[in-house]
Amino acid sequence: MRLWLLRHGEAEPQARSDAERPLTKRGRKEVLLSAAQLEGRPISAILASPYVRAQQTAELVREALGFTAAIGIAPWLTPDSDPREVLRYLDERGEAELLLVSHQPLIGDLAGLLIHGHRQEPLPMRTASLAELEGDFPAAGLMDLLALVHPQHG
Repeated sequence: MRLWLLRHGEAEPQARSDAERPLTKRGRKEVLLSAAQLEGRPISAILASPYVRAQQTAELVREALGFTAAIGIAPWLTPDSDPREVLRYLDERGEAELLLVSHQPLIGDLAGLLIHGHRQEPLPMRTASLAELEGDFPAAGLMDLLALVHPQHG
């Protein structure tokens, strides 16, 4: 299984609630730079947090890749979700290549758990950072980090 972890792009600092913060213009550019890393990949599904900035990020990636399936909304991908809970949901998935769009601290903690088997070494994930992990199945300590891309933007 190949698991792609994408943190949302830069978001506006203020909104009625944290969940409603939209992407900035710069955030959209960041996401498109990361989406370019996914071109040609046989992504089977895109799952995203229900937060506005994650949904916008997932939609930008979907459009950039010409991905025709709907984006799955995953309420277990919010910033303060438990990475162990995410592993339980991932265990039920059968895709060969899956993209998750989420937030810090969850995305970094999840990557650290998958790679190291614990949460003491979270992966540093800036806005629109993209991590590529591979393993036989998504379990703590059983996936390898193949790449970590932090988009450069001007």
